[in-house]
Amino acid sequence: MSTGQADTHETPRPPRGVFVLGVLAVLGAAVFAAFVALGTWQVHRRAWKHDLIARVDARVHAPPVDAPGRGQWPQVTLESDEYRSVKLAGAFLPDKSVRVRASTELGLGAWLMTPFRRDNGEVVLVNRGFVTPSWCGGKATCPTGPTGHTTVTGLLRISEPKGAFLQDNEPATGRWFSRDVAAITQAGGIDGAAPYFVDADAASAPGRGDGSDAPVGGLTVVSFPDNHLQYALTWYALALLTLVGGWVVWRDERRRR
Repeated sequence: MSTGQADTHETPRPPRGVFVLGVLAVLGAAVFAAFVALGTWQVHRRAWKHDLIARVDARVHAPPVDAPGRGQWPQVTLESDEYRSVKLAGAFLPDKSVRVRASTELGLGAWLMTPFRRDNGEVVLVNRGFVTPSWCGGKATCPTGPTGHTTVTGLLRISEPKGAFLQDNEPATGRWFSRDVAAITQAGGIDGAAPYFVDADAASAPGRGDGSDAPVGGLTVVSFPDNHLQYALTWYALALLTLVGGWVVWRDERRRR
């Protein structure tokens, strides 16, 4: 037998000290509490989201009411008015229309945005619907839909001042990527327009269906991501794993002692 052979047995690790165990316990408790709090927050968010969906669904399917007038504009908010079914009476200002890039179920194209002067003189921007890239030769000035006095029904939408498609609006060149009411009406020389716009419904913009002959209305997508239950279960699972980790440490310490 060789006398110089190294000992291959490792020295057992001694038990952790009281201070180290205390620190681990505090950290574990804090992490566990944080995961439980995050999971509970997601449960509350899920309840809030379901209430929001119910309220929006009621607005969408309610009979149209007169769109908010100037005196109500300061009270118009995303939470209380988005997707409200409204109606307007007046006439379009088609020479001030613009095209805003859009991606819809009909493909890539544009929203035709046209200012609408109400009977009381107020101006509201109306999304008349989807048009293809080839419609009107890529411009927005072709005559379409009703002329003269008309009534428009649709869904109230809040202005979108931030650019979309990872691009900012370029008013000087007529390139629009988001439905920024203030910027669009200002580019058209209109002051004091409503701070919202209206998505015309299919009855107000009865295009053929492919956007090639006239704007196709009624394409508003009302959708709210609802992943809160999945997130809540994830946080609660992490809290459970924290408990399992604490039990493993406790069992190991008990064995070593």
